[in-house]
Amino acid sequence: MEENENKFEVISSKTSNANFKKSNSNGFGKTILLPFISGIVGCSVVVGTCFGVPSIREKLLDTDENSTVQTSISGTGSTANFVSLSNYSNTAVFAANKILPSIVGIEVTFTATSNSFFGFGQPMTSTATATGSGIIISEDGYILTNNHVVSGSSDSSYSYYSLSDATSVKIKLNSDIYGSDATFDAQIVGQDSQTDLAVLKIDKTGLTAAEFADSSSIVVGEFAMAVGSPLGLDTTVTCGIISAVNREVESDGTKYVCIQTDAAINSGNSGGALVNSEGKVIGVNTLKLSGDGVEGIGFAIPINSTLDIIDDLIEHNKVLRPYIGITGIDVDEETAKQYNLVVGAYVKSIEDFSPAEKAGLKPGDVIIKADGKEIKTMDELNEIKNSHNIGDEMTLVVNRNGEEKEIKVTLGETP
Repeated sequence: MEENENKFEVISSKTSNANFKKSNSNGFGKTILLPFISGIVGCSVVVGTCFGVPSIREKLLDTDENSTVQTSISGTGSTANFVSLSNYSNTAVFAANKILPSIVGIEVTFTATSNSFFGFGQPMTSTATATGSGIIISEDGYILTNNHVVSGSSDSSYSYYSLSDATSVKIKLNSDIYGSDATFDAQIVGQDSQTDLAVLKIDKTGLTAAEFADSSSIVVGEFAMAVGSPLGLDTTVTCGIISAVNREVESDGTKYVCIQTDAAINSGNSGGALVNSEGKVIGVNTLKLSGDGVEGIGFAIPINSTLDIIDDLIEHNKVLRPYIGITGIDVDEETAKQYNLVVGAYVKSIEDFSPAEKAGLKPGDVIIKADGKEIKTMDELNEIKNSHNIGDEMTLVVNRNGEEKEIKVTLGETP
């Protein structure tokens, strides 16, 4: 009601002034009315010219599709900003165009042997194929993927078929970039089951290598795009966000520290790229959760953790890891009380001719410190060990028959 009253007051005021000036119409026309009309005509010409220039028209009308519109929320006393989705679309288009030339499809052929049950029947052999994805990491044909894409090992002890190592690996490049006949035979340069990474090589140069980002700098909520060949559908992209960082997951007895994302990851995405808004690789798509009630939970190996692995696989065809040579059991407080031990990593056995044997470690020792840090589990011991290089000396403190003893171990190469 107040707005209407204000408008009425303005109109009323103008009407009143007009009537007042009308009484002196001759002077008003010459001194005021004519210049006023001339000004209006001039402004109209200028505004009309401006509206004829698109960039100026957009600014005048505030029609920039990327602009932010602020509006009040009725009854709350607050405001909300609504941003055009074209920003998100442009981000996805840019990221896809950046990474797609560097993504490949992988088709692997295995020899499959049927396992006879209870010794009955003769095993039968046939061929089996699997598909996956890969990331071009050099212009001369090196490709990064997951080890399980090219490995014949079964993830189930109850599998009816056992697979041999790959008998054929074919790489399919992006047909839009490299042409429809861009399929090449690949050699497996190196594999590592512990990190689930492998490097392949094709005889081709002039490829577009993917750019790597710093995966340690990603944050929860930022843009993420998964790229690969799910179900054999080459160059498929799916978008989402970073759901979590440094997420610990376990698969087939192996623990991984992963990036979690809700970008759709399906069978065949393994080995493909998870990229940021700049189209730079932040991770290697590796795992997903599936089952009733599960949606949008996928995992990628952070690209930073792959760099040394890639170098080793290319240079040595395997990963060079420091080695102590023991098998151990975690001793928690309850177990320690039950068996009159101390909390730590219990040495169950020692391998012959290993660094542990040479250093004087014995079965029954409980490792309680490594390089001055308290040890409660084998994982903690391995984490410190893996921070060393082969040939480094590692200082252990063990509890042996109730007494503490310091032992120095010179780390060897994992056989």
